[in-house]
Amino acid sequence: MRAHRRMSAWATVVLLLLLGGCGIGDTGGDLALNALDPAPGSPAVELDRLWDLVFPIAVGVFVLVQTLILVAVFRFRRRKDDDDRQLPKQVAGNTRLEVLWTIIPAVVLVFVAIPTVQTIFSQNEVDDDAMNVRVIAKQYWFEFEYMDEAQGGVVTATQLHIPTGREVQLHMQSVAVNQASSYDPAAFPDGPTGEVAQGVIHNFWVPRLAGKTYIVPGHTRTMKLSTTEAGLYLGQCAEFCGLGHPNMEFSVLAEDPATFDEWIAAQADPAEVVDEGLAAEGQQLFNDLTCVQCHAIEGYPAQGLPDGEVVPLDEQARIGPNLTHFNTRDKFAGNILETESDDDLRRWLENPQREKPGAQMPNLNLRPDQIDALVAYMRTLD
Repeated sequence: MRAHRRMSAWATVVLLLLLGGCGIGDTGGDLALNALDPAPGSPAVELDRLWDLVFPIAVGVFVLVQTLILVAVFRFRRRKDDDDRQLPKQVAGNTRLEVLWTIIPAVVLVFVAIPTVQTIFSQNEVDDDAMNVRVIAKQYWFEFEYMDEAQGGVVTATQLHIPTGREVQLHMQSVAVNQASSYDPAAFPDGPTGEVAQGVIHNFWVPRLAGKTYIVPGHTRTMKLSTTEAGLYLGQCAEFCGLGHPNMEFSVLAEDPATFDEWIAAQADPAEVVDEGLAAEGQQLFNDLTCVQCHAIEGYPAQGLPDGEVVPLDEQARIGPNLTHFNTRDKFAGNILETESDDDLRRWLENPQREKPGAQMPNLNLRPDQIDALVAYMRTLD
């Protein structure tokens, strides 16, 4: 009876494992982070090809070793009142066997190592015309700054836009506080200009586009992304980085080159200055509540300067996300709340810590009327 219960328990475990693998080809819903379904033309294709080679070999070795162990366990186990049991034949000192079981694993390792090393080098080869994007990992969201002159230093957050059919090289850094100006080619890659407090270790991972890359404080790490298929690809910080780590998500939106160029051009436009109505009240609150000390907005009217003058984006604080074109992003708060939802925005302004524990944005204890005004102003940031 005891043996029967043990067999039932093992059968249940095996069944659960098999059921857990069901639907592995589905790229929607909970399986959107599926490294086994690489996007066409992406570095993830090479990683998947390496997986297809190594996995059957690993399974074969596992099955062989476990089979030999089970044969030895059951064939030579001690039976009750069995003092004359058969002992396995001793093979110590058998030169032929020792050479054989040394050479076979060595050949298998070489067979696996060669394509593995080739793939590692291939992952770091970038085209000369690759687009460069600086990725700044913060707690708990990602900021994206387009470094090339053609992209005009566009700064966004949470959602990275890339053109299809072109490689993108990411230059990744981890900082806790960044009140720096925009990318300075003379200073890069030693770090962003201005006052910088080093952050913690993060891990940038877009399963369907590329492998994982650690972002280490004090260093600039690089990786490449590319795909020939337009679409939305979800990403995740894959290294525990603090309380808000589970909600440190992001997305990569691949667009055809013409659509991407239109997006870049639109992102270069300043935000609209509001002169009347509830949105104007929200704009004034944005300054009075010192939101400008953390969030940059291109075209925001400068306090104490002559009418019409604005604070340049590269002189504004960037502790929090750049909000200039807030409404053009699908989600916010580390990709966990819907941008188009007024309810989500109100809940966030009411208590950011409740929506995303560990977030750097404090609870400002806003009144309902203040929240309404700020929401109205945020809706003008197209």
